[in-house]
Amino acid sequence: MKINAVFFDIDGTLVTHQAKALDSTKESITQLKSQGIICGLATGRGPVRLDQQIDKLALDVFVTYNGQYVYTRDQVLYANAFPTELVAKIAAYCDQNKRQILFGSHDELAGSSIMSIGQKAWAKRLQRFLPKARNSLFFKQVAQKISRTGNKQRYQDLPILKKPIYQCVLISPESEQPMLEKLFPECKFTRSNPYTVDIIMKQNSKSVGIQIVGNHLGFTLDQCMAFGDSWNDTEMLQSVGLGVAMGNANEDIKLLADYVTTSNTEDGIYNALRHYKII
Repeated sequence: MKINAVFFDIDGTLVTHQAKALDSTKESITQLKSQGIICGLATGRGPVRLDQQIDKLALDVFVTYNGQYVYTRDQVLYANAFPTELVAKIAAYCDQNKRQILFGSHDELAGSSIMSIGQKAWAKRLQRFLPKARNSLFFKQVAQKISRTGNKQRYQDLPILKKPIYQCVLISPESEQPMLEKLFPECKFTRSNPYTVDIIMKQNSKSVGIQIVGNHLGFTLDQCMAFGDSWNDTEMLQSVGLGVAMGNANEDIKLLADYVTTSNTEDGIYNALRHYKII
């Protein structure tokens, strides 16, 4: 199988828990690019959250907001904003029910002041210090308490809502998903952790974003390799030619992958590329 493009999730995959890319990962990307293989991100993060270290990796293409906003270093390939009336509906629901939510545009994240401090990072960082058996109960209690805390400003009045919105991130336990799907049938609800849910348009995913890149740069999904560790990587890992789960991935993600490599702190990306003799 000829691999023409490789895509990486960020958190738990491309970087360690300290948000650093391993030297072996940097070397892997250098070797891939030297062969003319396209290297890209496929992430739930938006462009505004891509830090300088990731930028230094000299990746070619960026599938962000779970496929909602896709761009190269030169141009935007795809930007699928929410309909204005849908954003208003989501904001009104959160105002009425005192929910904590962030709205993401191409250059800004705004909404819940509590979530803005760390967004997804707060859950993952704190989780590392807790016994695994207590994580679920602890975060369910925290999420419930945070969700009952009102914001000083109505979401419906936020200036960011005048911009195109590509993704929303809501503090919500997994048990709420059926209710949310019923309230917002136009949306897809995807997770990278049990405590927050990413809201995007129903037809989108990381794999859709990768296909859009392929249409532009001349490769098919079968010619792609992808690395991931969480639930929002499911469609991506299943749709590409080679789907690799990190050793630290959720167990159900490992089951659907073509290959399980070592963890994001144990040269997982490098080892998988060596296993398949791509580098």
